Amino acid sequence: MKDRIVGFLASIFNRMTITIAIILIEIGYFAVLVYRLNFWYAKWIGVGFQILSVCIVLYIVWTDMNPAYKLGWIILVMALQPFGTILYLAFGIKRPVRNLNNKITLTEKNHSDVFEQIYDQGQISDERARTTSEYVSKYGPYPAWDHTETKYYKVCDDMFPDMLDDIRKARHFIFMEYFIISEGSMWDEIFEILKRKADEGVDVRLIYDDFGCIRHLPPNFRNDLNEHGISVIQFNPVLPIFSVVYNNRDHRKVCVVDGHTGYTGGFNLADEYINRIARFGHWKDTAVRIYGDGVWNLTFMFLNMWNALRPWDKSFKSFGPHVWHPEPFASDGVVQPFSDSPFDHENLGENVYLDIINQAKNYVYISTPYFIIDNEMRVALELAAKRGVDVRILVPGIPDKKLVYSLTRSYVDQSAQTGVKFYTYTPGFNHAKEFVCDDRIGVVGTVNMDYRSFYLHFECGVLMIGSSCLKDIKEDLLDCFSRSEPVEAGKGRPFIDALFAAVLRVLGPIL
Repeated sequence: MKDRIVGFLASIFNRMTITIAIILIEIGYFAVLVYRLNFWYAKWIGVGFQILSVCIVLYIVWTDMNPAYKLGWIILVMALQPFGTILYLAFGIKRPVRNLNNKITLTEKNHSDVFEQIYDQGQISDERARTTSEYVSKYGPYPAWDHTETKYYKVCDDMFPDMLDDIRKARHFIFMEYFIISEGSMWDEIFEILKRKADEGVDVRLIYDDFGCIRHLPPNFRNDLNEHGISVIQFNPVLPIFSVVYNNRDHRKVCVVDGHTGYTGGFNLADEYINRIARFGHWKDTAVRIYGDGVWNLTFMFLNMWNALRPWDKSFKSFGPHVWHPEPFASDGVVQPFSDSPFDHENLGENVYLDIINQAKNYVYISTPYFIIDNEMRVALELAAKRGVDVRILVPGIPDKKLVYSLTRSYVDQSAQTGVKFYTYTPGFNHAKEFVCDDRIGVVGTVNMDYRSFYLHFECGVLMIGSSCLKDIKEDLLDCFSRSEPVEAGKGRPFIDALFAAVLRVLGPIL
């Protein structure tokens, strides 16, 4: 009984609940202050706020931001005067993130001499796919590579043993970057190997997102790793201060071993991702292992983030794929890992998805846990379906977040009426993020089809052209479709549900 009481109290009085409580108190105090200010000085301050709100709306319209983001702020500013105006001045102008943006940009510039396009993309016979690769090279900028092998995992249960084996073989360095790390058997097995490798002199580094881990890690987590020789960076630490800066999270999942072996995909380091525990039925997640020159992109994106947050390496050259593997690697099509940043004004992840959809001739199969899209994505999907492309999208059957799932279903119901085919993953929760098109081009990575992934998070993925694992991705998705429930088009939503979804659509982009 005593243990239950202690556990109950620990679940309430933890870092996350305390942080949320303090932020809510701050918001309440702020709202009362604004109300009193407006009440006592309404005669002459009210007019001033009205003029200011109009100026802010004009400024929002002028800025180069996503229309959905603009719409949310415009409604708040005009509907909640003067609170909306002050809210935008305090949190809508994201000045604090500029420091991190400047650091990342400077780090990338200082090390750009070791990161350039070497592979001749003119060798890609598929002209349309080549232009996609060239776009990523120019605006990522992440080069394309041959001499790289790929292996696709349809569930991360199969991936985990291979990943552990590669980490055990590390002789020089291990880099890991994850949104969520949670205590459990998966992390315990990884941690034991990392400790042993650090003792052997291997350079072991870990980046984890503080918000993603806030409910999953003990307060002494960093100290424990440091004591065992593992270097740790906590990305964008969450403080009990209300700020939209916390919207920018490190959602990437990267593991690099000795510069020549890399993993990425939808999985985090928690037991549900390998079905050691069941939270929402069967957890469907996928991953890709790359081996060869293409791993350089994953290494570079990790080092770029690391040195922006903690200047460490004078040169990146010692981490290249051939430093510890001088022999040439085998080729398996074109492999192009890429990263997307919320600060560079280039929505790389979404644009890659859009480009794949726009070039589809026969089919495009998609897997995503969340389907909360902007108008550009909706039009692209619906137009592809209207021109005869077989567009199929796998979404969860069991939701992990009911509010998000409700919003996802509102978009699903809308697009299903135009010929886009949706399937709900009956066995459980689908967390995989992947595209495959016409047996020739595809992506596996961390990019969800939602506003947060497209505009607010650091993300990554692997673009593959002509790789053998594209066939495996297609077969896996076809199998999932066969075991899933098709969404029937034309079903209406109750008025209250539709109204609630409309409010979420407006406010979602700015939350």
